[in-house]
Amino acid sequence: MAFSLFGKRTDEPEVPEESVGLFDRMRQAVTRTRESFTERVDSVLAFTRIVDESDLESLEAILLTSDIGSTTTNEIIESLRQRALRQKIEGGAELKQLLKEELKSILDSVATPQEAVTGTEVIMMVGVNGTGKTTTSGKLAAHFTAEGRTVLLCAADTFRAAAIEQLEVWAQRSNVEIIKTRQGGDPSAALYDALAAAKSRNTSVLLVDTAGRLHTKSNLMSELDKMRRTAQKIIPGAPHQTLLVMDATTGQNGLQQARLFTEASAVTGIVLTKLDGTAKGGIVIAIARELGLPVRYVGTGEKMTDLLPFDSTAFVNSLLDG
Repeated sequence: MAFSLFGKRTDEPEVPEESVGLFDRMRQAVTRTRESFTERVDSVLAFTRIVDESDLESLEAILLTSDIGSTTTNEIIESLRQRALRQKIEGGAELKQLLKEELKSILDSVATPQEAVTGTEVIMMVGVNGTGKTTTSGKLAAHFTAEGRTVLLCAADTFRAAAIEQLEVWAQRSNVEIIKTRQGGDPSAALYDALAAAKSRNTSVLLVDTAGRLHTKSNLMSELDKMRRTAQKIIPGAPHQTLLVMDATTGQNGLQQARLFTEASAVTGIVLTKLDGTAKGGIVIAIARELGLPVRYVGTGEKMTDLLPFDSTAFVNSLLDG
């Protein structure tokens, strides 16, 4: 790694400016988690010479209270235990480094490269109301626009009061066009119009804001499946991504909600909002291990630019370096 949180290493190549920015912004985003997590880890390992079972038990308790979850925590601790048996781990610093390697390994095990899409890339945004789904759709529009891509927003959350108006505001802020229908209208009809418009205009990205709850007797998952079929009819292979928006502050409860969506909506990745608002950022690790999904983006604040592409190295280093 060519960049240290304490400065540049002179023995390695220069790091691009944007990479340094990512590390700094990620580090700021996990400040609350780091202050809680790292301080406790360091307090346990500060005077450790040879790692023993009591050290592992203390570390296990810290992981559990950081929302990493019992299943994932048990696997991490068992892996560290086996490594301690095979090789004498000398000192807390070495154990901390091994912990970083374990966390990064979990995140990297589910990381998949984004495949290039010919024509319009269709991205469906799903998730329960209140997670920041509509706001995230707007921020992603700004993110893709900054990359030089053309973007169209589809207001397919037709059931939540003011959802369409909220997305219109983001469309204006991001300087992108929006396809909408009346409140209470058919989401699939709005999507059909948006798909046709994106295809005819050769738009790079179509972002579809979907409902998180229906005010009717129809099933939400059935409605999302209907929208997927509609997308496939107009643009083969669509939706190319289905991003589940999760609120980091809901922790393990949010994980339970996410399981329902991943089972029914063919979710391909996670957008984790409000990462800066929780002291339990270990939920990122639990998502990777228990859902088997990569975190694609993290929300770090209210501003339009407060949405970062997720980077496992930046995250783990930001979390465990003081």
